Amino acid sequence: MAKEIKEFIKLQIPAGGANPSPPVGPALGQRGLNIMDFCKAFNEKTKNLEKGAPIPVVITAYKDKTFNFVTKLPPVSHYLKKAAKIKKGNSTPGRTMEGKVTMADVKKIAKEKMVDLNAIDLEGAANTVKGSARSMGMEVVE
Repeated sequence: MAKEIKEFIKLQIPAGGANPSPPVGPALGQRGLNIMDFCKAFNEKTKNLEKGAPIPVVITAYKDKTFNFVTKLPPVSHYLKKAAKIKKGNSTPGRTMEGKVTMADVKKIAKEKMVDLNAIDLEGAANTVKGSARSMGMEVVE
């Protein structure tokens, strides 16, 4: 018989940087899950990724106080900031431009993030990435 699911917990944790401090500790502790087991497993799974990259993780908590988790790729905004070589997006997008990304960068990001994006083909994924760039105040150049 399958385990009964208690709830899903969604967090964004730096790659290789899970520790018992917030947000991990409180999110898992109040549900009675073993925090250190999660931290060790997460850090082991993300040790080969770029250090400090924000990794979305979905933790499935079961009634018997066990868990498993699924990691995803970093958000599109992380890749866009890296491609444009900027620290953060624009606070007033649409009025002023913060950085520039090329269509080649957009297609490369779309190809890498295709598994996480809700797109049928590469062109649709590229349009999603272009929309993210615009909403961050970046200019997409050919």
